[in-house]
Amino acid sequence: MTEVIRRILRYLLDAAMALGLLMVLVTATPVIRWYAQWLAGPWYEPKGDILILLGADDAANGILGAATYWRSFYAVMAWREGGFQSMVISGGHGIAESMRDFMVSQGVPADRIVVENRSTSTRENAIFTAAIVRKMPGNKVLLTSDFHVYRAVRALRKAGVEVTPRPIPYALKRTNLWTERWPVFLEMVVETAKIVDYRAHGWI
Repeated sequence: MTEVIRRILRYLLDAAMALGLLMVLVTATPVIRWYAQWLAGPWYEPKGDILILLGADDAANGILGAATYWRSFYAVMAWREGGFQSMVISGGHGIAESMRDFMVSQGVPADRIVVENRSTSTRENAIFTAAIVRKMPGNKVLLTSDFHVYRAVRALRKAGVEVTPRPIPYALKRTNLWTERWPVFLEMVVETAKIVDYRAHGWI
């Protein structure tokens, strides 16, 4: 029994040391920033005719979640630059409607916004949005969070819509604060798992 306890303690100690090293790597080095940049791909702000905007976290009592807010904020800025003729907003559970209301409050004409409000995942975002934008002529630009670009762009292309990505610095800005690096790391672990799952299912 004593030997078993020693082995358990040794495993726990090794696990604690590994976790400590991982936390140092995440919080004290730019590795997470590099990974977010890689997922975002080339960083530029393309113009187009149709701006596609994907929702993120659910709205609470009509109030935008943090990730959804920042996507909406940058979408407003992109619209104000001029050039886009319409915007397609995708997200179920009231997300798309909350984003639309924010857009309108910031001066985006309501009649230029098309809402897709059935989707509950990136795959459904792609499928339901593709059904809408296929009928809309012009170049399509996808705006979403930096670390979400990799999966979202490929999901839309798999659904038959060619888009040009326009990433926003959601993860990258948060990594400027060391206290935010661990939460960003955990979010990116989840995103990586989703990428693996989507590849396994042939969705990207």
